[in-house]
Amino acid sequence: MQTKLNVDGMSCAHCENAVKNAVSAINGVTNVAVDLAMKTVTVVHNENVTADSVKNAIEELGYDVVD
Repeated sequence: MQTKLNVDGMSCAHCENAVKNAVSAINGVTNVAVDLAMKTVTVVHNENVTADSVKNAIEELGYDVVD
């Protein structure tokens, strides 16, 4: 499965790495791709991972997940 989220507030390599590390730590996530220019995070995961769990991990870092 794949989930793509729009994320505001990411602006540098530190932001990218922080998001990758936080989302990768979710059990069932197999790949995380952050696109700073497009402000997106694409997550490949199994069916046990919800979009809300990914969103919460990103928002706990202080970034905003937007629709």
